[in-house]
Amino acid sequence: MTIHVSSSLRATGCAVAALIAAYAGQALADPAPSYDSLVGQSDAAPLNLEAAALAEAAEARVRQAGVRTNPELSLDIENALGSGPFTGYGAAETTLSVSQDLELFGRRRARIDVARAEAGVAGLRRDAAGVEAASRLALAYAEAEAAQRRFALTEEMLSITLADGRAALALVEEGREPLVRGLQAESEVAAARAAYDEAQAERDAAFARLTAVAMLVAPITSIEDSLLDRAPSSSGVTASETLGVQVAQAERDVAEERIEVERVRALPDVTASVGFRRFEAEDATALTFGVSVPLPLFDRNRGNIDAAHAEFRAAEARVDQARQEAVADRAAAMARLAGSASRVRAADGGVTAAEEAYRLTRIGFEAGRISQLELRASRSALIAARNAAIDARLARVRAEIDLARLDGRIPFGGSL
Repeated sequence: MTIHVSSSLRATGCAVAALIAAYAGQALADPAPSYDSLVGQSDAAPLNLEAAALAEAAEARVRQAGVRTNPELSLDIENALGSGPFTGYGAAETTLSVSQDLELFGRRRARIDVARAEAGVAGLRRDAAGVEAASRLALAYAEAEAAQRRFALTEEMLSITLADGRAALALVEEGREPLVRGLQAESEVAAARAAYDEAQAERDAAFARLTAVAMLVAPITSIEDSLLDRAPSSSGVTASETLGVQVAQAERDVAEERIEVERVRALPDVTASVGFRRFEAEDATALTFGVSVPLPLFDRNRGNIDAAHAEFRAAEARVDQARQEAVADRAAAMARLAGSASRVRAADGGVTAAEEAYRLTRIGFEAGRISQLELRASRSALIAARNAAIDARLARVRAEIDLARLDGRIPFGGSL
């Protein structure tokens, strides 16, 4: 039975060592570009392209709003092709005239102001799209790096578990430990191998997500530039200056400008005309002049004006709501960021202590003074401490991303 345990453990160790060597060689194949370089290329992201196109469309509408209306050309023929003295075309009167909407009372200016306000909203949403694209990239990058570290940790833990298993097997063969300890060691190696395979699958999936988010041609197989270890950037943005509040304020400005548009529409739309009239019977010509003004007897646009005022009040309420949410969300994000920084420091201290505890436990185990159960507990504590350190750094990245989204900036010190 002892021979069976020894052969199985050694065979597992050789197979795992071969796999580790193969994956180590693969990891050097195609490292990911740095986070900063990927952020610099994020303008090509579909989210940014869509927002940029919408902003361009809004600017085009501003140009169109400044264009005057086209004049209208009309031709009127009277007193022709009738009966009696109006037979044929001899007594006809032909009038050729041009009419133009004068756009009085600030009609054109109001239209331009609304278009400019809408372009301002589109510009802010373009900035928000840039922040969102960079935030998605930062999260995918950090999660891929965390998955790589967890895989490296399981790789190391598998090697340690194999070494511990061989040490336990040696004690069993020397008769200092019962045979069941060898079986337990083999079970631990199998569990470590399963964790290794699972971490490798999670790493590959995270690399695939990062490849897709960053729109890279070749799939990445490693990350060399660390984002998890980077310190979050400071921000001087106040709650009243967050991007969400700015967008709400810009939308309120649009609603306010639309009130003026509806007010102007209630005023008469004056059209002037000038023409040339030909009198066939007298063989004479004359100029014609005219002005047309609608009579506001029934429609004074009161409904649209009242609706515009109501929409403005709703936009003001959204601004107040956005400010309140910005104060609460930003305070929460800053608290999470500060807490995650403390968590990173505590986790790093826990890793140092766990490494030293495992080192001393391993020495005691090899000397026969500490049992295999204590060694297993020490090894599990070391694995948990290192995983906690990875989780703490990933939580710090997420807190920085949340705060950057609120502030309207690229995570980790980038600029739009």
